[in-house]
Amino acid sequence: MTTWDDGSRPAVKPFGAAGWLRCILRVSAMAVIIFGLMGPMVLLRIAGFTKAAQWIVGLACRGVLRVIGLPVICTGTPMSYGGAVVANHCSWLDIFTLNAVQEVLFVAKAEVQHWPLIGVIARSVGTIFIERRTSHAARHRSLVLDYIAQGHRLLFFPEGTSTDGRRVLPFRSTLFAAFMEPELQKRLWVQPVTLNYIAPEGEDPRFYGWWGDTAFAPDLFRVLAQKHQGRIEIVFHPPVQAASVTCRKELARRCEAAVRSGLQDPL
Repeated sequence: MTTWDDGSRPAVKPFGAAGWLRCILRVSAMAVIIFGLMGPMVLLRIAGFTKAAQWIVGLACRGVLRVIGLPVICTGTPMSYGGAVVANHCSWLDIFTLNAVQEVLFVAKAEVQHWPLIGVIARSVGTIFIERRTSHAARHRSLVLDYIAQGHRLLFFPEGTSTDGRRVLPFRSTLFAAFMEPELQKRLWVQPVTLNYIAPEGEDPRFYGWWGDTAFAPDLFRVLAQKHQGRIEIVFHPPVQAASVTCRKELARRCEAAVRSGLQDPL
């Protein structure tokens, strides 16, 4: 598994009794929202009502962000075309943030399905899990094409790992290959999206960043223990038509440049 780590992390402050109480209350409220809506959502997905199921996913994610206390501010408009959305990867919060503002299916690395809580959520919302190995590239391309042909809009993180939220790593072009099929190019679009996590007042600007091998549970509790949260600002850039580029590497470079241009206070 590839992870990012620059060797420098913000100091973790002790929670205190009030912080742990906030953790308990917020986790309880999140569980009620997630597991209360999971049943109907799964049933709708099984019955073939994908749109209705995705609407419930968005409702649950908006509820979770409200419980945490994180407002979301959007600039630009989510595209209505078929294809994919690509974004910088900052935090485990990304799955809630991006599902809250648009209907997408996530493409995630295989190990995510085994993470506590997030893995259960990811599997239930129809996340597509892939092995990030070159030997699996052809199979992944076929899988992505199949979902696109069914009319789904996919979302993936071309960086391949999360960061501190203040930089954009080079985009890997492997998954972009699926959009270069001649028979699909003219009707497929890729929308770059920039995620900006604004830290709570007085906290390290990298507060919501998720370093390489950081365990999920401690990071979850660290965020939930915070009394006053920051905010999330999302920038939807103009979609790029797959037919307007000559190869997957060019498509990856254009999307990376767009995402990078929307980053606030980059390092």
